[in-house]
Amino acid sequence: MPLLNTVTPENAQGQVKEIYDQIAAAFGSVPNALQAYSSSPAQLASHWQSIGYYMQHPSLSFNLLAMIRMLVSIETHCEYCVGFNEALLINMGGLSLEQIAATKNNPHDAPLSDKDKAMLLFVVKATADSLSVNKADIADLRAHGWSDGDILDGLSHGANMLAGDTVLNVMKIERDF
Repeated sequence: MPLLNTVTPENAQGQVKEIYDQIAAAFGSVPNALQAYSSSPAQLASHWQSIGYYMQHPSLSFNLLAMIRMLVSIETHCEYCVGFNEALLINMGGLSLEQIAATKNNPHDAPLSDKDKAMLLFVVKATADSLSVNKADIADLRAHGWSDGDILDGLSHGANMLAGDTVLNVMKIERDF
């Protein structure tokens, strides 16, 4: 049971119901992780808008984004998010358990292109120790073909995961997958 009251899909009304309907259409159900934001319809709307943006991102791939979320969530001990993103990588990303274990053990072994791996390693570094990032890190990403907008989007995705993990951990959101 979450520490804060949430709205179940069955009891949703108004803006929350509208957003839940969109979520259910996209995912087949409304995950507990998204229900966690329902006590603040504005937060739910903002979170859902961000998910939609990244689901359609022109440069950041599905597997890259799921790996960013998984690896950041390992550091924040968000078991919900680690497991959810593992499941996404298996069921939608086509990865094996062995590939996921290798990525978790050493992100350098992630089954990604060199370009995507550079972004993954950068975001993991930045979210673990933001003060460690320097000009050489940005130059490396640019050399791999990332635009400044893509770099900001990747970094923001990882940083937003830190916030999301905090919310889910504090609220004690239960696994539903």
